[in-house]
Amino acid sequence: MSRATRRARDEAMMQRALAEARKATGRTSPNPPVGAVVVRGEEVIATGHTAPAGGPHAEVVALERAGERARGATLYTTLEPCSHAGRTPPCTDAILRAGVARVVVGSTDRNPQVAGIERLREAGVDVECGILEAACDEQNRYFFTWITEGRPYVVLKAAMTLDGRIATATGDSQWISCEASRKRAHRWRDELDAILVGAGTVRHDDPRLTTRRSDRPGRDPVRVILDGRLSTDPQAQIYGLDSEAPTLLVVPVGTPAEAVAPYQRGPTEILEVEGAEGRVEIPALLRALGDRGLMSVLVEGGARVHGAFLASGLADELRLFLAPKLLGAGPAWLDLAPFGAPEAVRDALRTGALSVEPVGDDLLITARL
Repeated sequence: MSRATRRARDEAMMQRALAEARKATGRTSPNPPVGAVVVRGEEVIATGHTAPAGGPHAEVVALERAGERARGATLYTTLEPCSHAGRTPPCTDAILRAGVARVVVGSTDRNPQVAGIERLREAGVDVECGILEAACDEQNRYFFTWITEGRPYVVLKAAMTLDGRIATATGDSQWISCEASRKRAHRWRDELDAILVGAGTVRHDDPRLTTRRSDRPGRDPVRVILDGRLSTDPQAQIYGLDSEAPTLLVVPVGTPAEAVAPYQRGPTEILEVEGAEGRVEIPALLRALGDRGLMSVLVEGGARVHGAFLASGLADELRLFLAPKLLGAGPAWLDLAPFGAPEAVRDALRTGALSVEPVGDDLLITARL
């Protein structure tokens, strides 16, 4: 087999592994969503993806499905196999027991405890790295942020008119975006670990922030409410939901227990974070969420909440729906004024390259920060 032919086959099999990894997105934290494929010759013997935390990793799932046919086969995995024991034994041990002859890796693990590639090579396994590395790094970006920075990857999301409004001057906002965009937003809730809004959103919309999907059962994200002044109604529906995911009411450290007691019903927990004058510090908040094993958070606003994250320098990505509508008045999606908005155009915050995708009648604009 020529080098070019082998490379093309490796890339095709890694695409299969990436498709497996996507099945696990949002369901594995604090483990990364990994995909694996076992191949003999031209035949795919078995596939697998990471189970929820505490369950087997993708490589183990695929190898168990392959059984004895894994001996002498090639294993494709989107992330370097782990070599240390956590809730489960090292994946490298399972690979060596199975007698796999070759392992093809997409991303190298940023966890300093992991030395899977080295361990396998020392045992005589042929290991090739960097196949579709950029795509695998993209798949693992939430995990990489969490494992290297101790915080979740932060996505800022908003839906607005062509003139940047998220509601009318009277506050009406249903609906700015089209149905296809709203379905996409619910898919994100299913895929990211947490969703975060400020007190104003709760007061105005009384949202549930749950996941509704028509194509498959949805998973509710952890709901995070920033309400340092306890200005929301304790009877708001978000505090008393019937949901497996908790609602975290975030308040400054030292908030009196009797003040938060009315909110502690249903799945609601109180999360105290350093802050002052009714505001919490964004870096401290993200550390606290990271400590809970949350690898990603979808920030849905409002405008000052978006501004606080941008001003902190800890937002990673923008996802903005642009609807073909004009209002001429009403609130904008972003308010940086309380945090020192730029006074000159040359000082404007710059994003990375823009990606534009039609979604129904809307445009979805995505940018890295």
